[in-house]
Amino acid sequence: MNALKLVFEKREAVSPAYKFISPLLAIVMSLVLGAIFLLASGFSPLKVYYYMWWGAFSDWYGISETLVTSIPIMLCALGVALAAKMLLWNVGAEGQFHMGACAAAWVALSMPGAPAWQVLPLMVLAGMAAGALWALLPAVPRAYLGVNEIITTLLLNYVAIYWVEYLVHGPWRDPVSLNFPLSAPFSDAARLPFLFGTRIHWGLVFALAAAALIWFVLGRTKWGYEVTVIGENPRAARYAGMNIERNIVLSMCIAGALAGLGGMAEISAIAGRMTRQLSPGYGYSAIIVAWLGKLNPWAVALVSVLFGGLLVGGYSAQVIGVTAASVNMLQGLMLFCVLATEALGRYRVRIVREVARAGKEVGVDG
Repeated sequence: MNALKLVFEKREAVSPAYKFISPLLAIVMSLVLGAIFLLASGFSPLKVYYYMWWGAFSDWYGISETLVTSIPIMLCALGVALAAKMLLWNVGAEGQFHMGACAAAWVALSMPGAPAWQVLPLMVLAGMAAGALWALLPAVPRAYLGVNEIITTLLLNYVAIYWVEYLVHGPWRDPVSLNFPLSAPFSDAARLPFLFGTRIHWGLVFALAAAALIWFVLGRTKWGYEVTVIGENPRAARYAGMNIERNIVLSMCIAGALAGLGGMAEISAIAGRMTRQLSPGYGYSAIIVAWLGKLNPWAVALVSVLFGGLLVGGYSAQVIGVTAASVNMLQGLMLFCVLATEALGRYRVRIVREVARAGKEVGVDG
């Protein structure tokens, strides 16, 4: 009796052309699948997508809000991409973002009368240090004990989020906040300056500077070369004398520092006080952005802006009855489509006919 089955074979190499088009393919696939969902929900996909695009990019206000939303995503995604260059799956950017914001808020609340030239640099350093230390917790067991960093970074997200919840409901709650979970507002000196008369703030400068620095380090320095080699062939890297354990810890700490800087920028420029609703999932969105950007710093920056537009446009689409959860659905579809296109790039699909002979099955190409 003959039977057909699908067999996945690993390709020897992924073509450069496919590497270029796969992110576009993932976006198109997610939009098509999202359109099917919207049709099933009784909405016109073209109308919904038009409202989303119009709300995010039709005027200067929409563009500025898109850039504001993209800043924390960009900083977190750059950290995720840097770690992923070494095949480290840092899914803890959300927790590192919260801990960076928490440390920056502590500095701001502890120095209410300090001038900006003192308090802002300390907030930046505290935010980056807290994010780096939070990433160090899973980095050390991953480097020296082989503990899976996906599990540890994911679980530490919840620890960080609930720690912020405790602070704003307890010791940091503003006594005049009418029982809302908010800290006291920061002083004007602890607020990052805005640019161009909009809500775009200096966090954008931090993010673009980080993208440029990572691009330079990966492409022009010895350490960047080591990161690339370790990610592509750890056995060859160890044979060449590269210190894999040290590089794991270092890259994870830098990734956490970038996410922590994102938390500092968000709480200083936008929130202006500690709040429990600090992030709608910037750290999780960063994972999708990093892979859509193919771990290239400049591509990650561009995709972050597009993702910021997706979030801002999602709010605009609510005027026609589309729920905010639909935006989360589109993000989830993008993640699955990214994974699907990655799999198609690395594996080819073959149809094999199994022929049963004398009680044995023989595989024959279909």
